[in-house]
Amino acid sequence: MKPTRQLHDLGQSLWLDNITRGLLTDGTLRRYISEFSVTGLTSNPTIFDKAITEADFYDAAIRQLTAEGKSGEALFFELAIEDLTGAADLFRPIHDSTGGVDGWVSLEVSPLLAYDTAGTIDAAARLHEAAQRPNLFIKIPGTPEGVPAIEASIFAGVPVNVTLLFSREQYVAAAQAYLRGIERRIAAGLDPNVGSVASIFVSRWDVAVKDKVPPQLRNRLGIAIAKRAYQAYRELLASPRWQQLAVAGARPQRLLWASTGTKDPDVSDTLYIGSLAAPDTINTIPDKTLHAFADHGELKGVLPVDGGDAEDVLAEFARAGVDDAALAAQLQREGAESFDKSWKDLIGRIAAKSAMLEKGDQTRAGQP
Repeated sequence: MKPTRQLHDLGQSLWLDNITRGLLTDGTLRRYISEFSVTGLTSNPTIFDKAITEADFYDAAIRQLTAEGKSGEALFFELAIEDLTGAADLFRPIHDSTGGVDGWVSLEVSPLLAYDTAGTIDAAARLHEAAQRPNLFIKIPGTPEGVPAIEASIFAGVPVNVTLLFSREQYVAAAQAYLRGIERRIAAGLDPNVGSVASIFVSRWDVAVKDKVPPQLRNRLGIAIAKRAYQAYRELLASPRWQQLAVAGARPQRLLWASTGTKDPDVSDTLYIGSLAAPDTINTIPDKTLHAFADHGELKGVLPVDGGDAEDVLAEFARAGVDDAALAAQLQREGAESFDKSWKDLIGRIAAKSAMLEKGDQTRAGQP
């Protein structure tokens, strides 16, 4: 049995951390589903920037949309929605067979809205309406300004993937926003069954401290943070507050591990996959890491519901001078800045490609 299947049977969903038009059209994504037990996928501006830069799959669509007068963000979202609705349709049988637990894809609001609550609420509603798919999450960052947007969007019935979470405290804030949104729906007589996941970024912790801690502590911080968040997740699911909502028909907001590709060439290329196995969670995996884990991955046990050695490990980091609370805030800011940069690069790339294609068409038509 492939290690990917072992994780699936354990109760952890494997979602591809990638989307390109080529994955959809050449059968690769369908093969990942059948061979590697992939049951969903995520996207972000960096992924789309790379996809549009490295291939010509989008040229025909960009040419057509440009001719229709679309540009900038409007043009990008047309491309993204076309890709993600196609992926959503491919995962729809999984979504239906699991009662809406699995088979999701994700589309991010503009990163320029990371600190704009009202703008995020409006954008999430518009993208959800445009996609018209029951298994498409709208990604909203778990920034202080994003938290009320999460609550409002859940109340409005928009499924939400909370992104850019780096700590237990940031996760709990997002989870509380989700609960408030569901409670408001129940109070208003609305269906409480609105999907959501909360995405904890893991490997960026270890990248941030790799040159600041002793060798014996390297590549241990991200997993310790994940264990601490998993303990909070399990405590929330066992709480009377959640149990009451579950009885009313709500579904849990599942915990998702993001940024799980190994960045350090000196350690296992499947470090974060084998170390973060846990039922009722999701692990998003880049293509390279997915292939590696399917080939030679090993499960290192299941995450302990009580956090295991997380606090002891984090105490070691504190003694080494790492303030995890301050670093979590820093990583969230840097993550938002990185997506912001990717977004601006992406929009610029689309504009340049639109101009290039338009010029090429004019040249072929003999126009000056």
